[in-house]
Amino acid sequence: MEERQIMQGEPPKAQKPADRTGTMSFLDHLEELRWRIIKGLIGVLVGVAIAFVFSDFFVEKVMLGPTRADFFMYDVLRVDAVNFELQSRRLPGQFFTFWGTLFVMGFVIGSPIFIYQIWAFVEPALESREKKKTFFSTFFITFFFLLGVAFGYLILVPFALQFFAQFQISDIIRNDFDINEYFSSVSMWVVACGIIFQIPVVSYSLSKIGLLTPDLLRKYRRHSIVFALVISAMLTPPDPISQILIALPLTVLYEMSIWISRYAMRKRKKELEEAITGVSESDSSH
Repeated sequence: MEERQIMQGEPPKAQKPADRTGTMSFLDHLEELRWRIIKGLIGVLVGVAIAFVFSDFFVEKVMLGPTRADFFMYDVLRVDAVNFELQSRRLPGQFFTFWGTLFVMGFVIGSPIFIYQIWAFVEPALESREKKKTFFSTFFITFFFLLGVAFGYLILVPFALQFFAQFQISDIIRNDFDINEYFSSVSMWVVACGIIFQIPVVSYSLSKIGLLTPDLLRKYRRHSIVFALVISAMLTPPDPISQILIALPLTVLYEMSIWISRYAMRKRKKELEEAITGVSESDSSH
């Protein structure tokens, strides 16, 4: 009799997860975004100040390091390197290069703070429970960004510079490169690699909200290889070695994204079940 009464009763109501953004208006969201960006930019400015204090090291050893034939990565990569000659053809050329270098280095140094602030604003739209994982999410985003920056600076830049330094269509033409073009190219390659290495993070985020699935990623695996080759051709000089060096980690990142998407989908499914039943896994274990 008691079992029949239980069966006829109302099913347990799903517990609505706590959401600090639930009562925020659109203007409140904009205000929070504004302060998040301001705090992130303050972190970047702190990084710029640190870069300014160590400006001699960042300019001479980091930015201009790959222009010298004795750059340590040339020995590691077994590249027959030559000195990369630079000229300043515009009056403020060296001035812009100096401060541009400090800004790029400052952004890299302050990137953990900037990423944390932006992710703290975005994460409430992705997570359905209390936001306790912002720090760990920021860690992985920053890790892949810095990993991409290191890859671009240590692998892509040396190969690209030496290719252009030694490429000649005629012996009567001398390669004298402008310092602003050099700075723009190196910065673009390095930052682009940092952004491209966010593929696993994007895969997790899209899978967490149900827009991406492991099956979809597997379906377009062959297309991803072609896409990786196209991206590597855009970022590298037209030689097969450097293109493969870029396409290979992109392919590895894509395969990693499949695994990460599977993990995110399982996590999303478990959270949906907990929301429907109103019983979490920790509660059921008790």
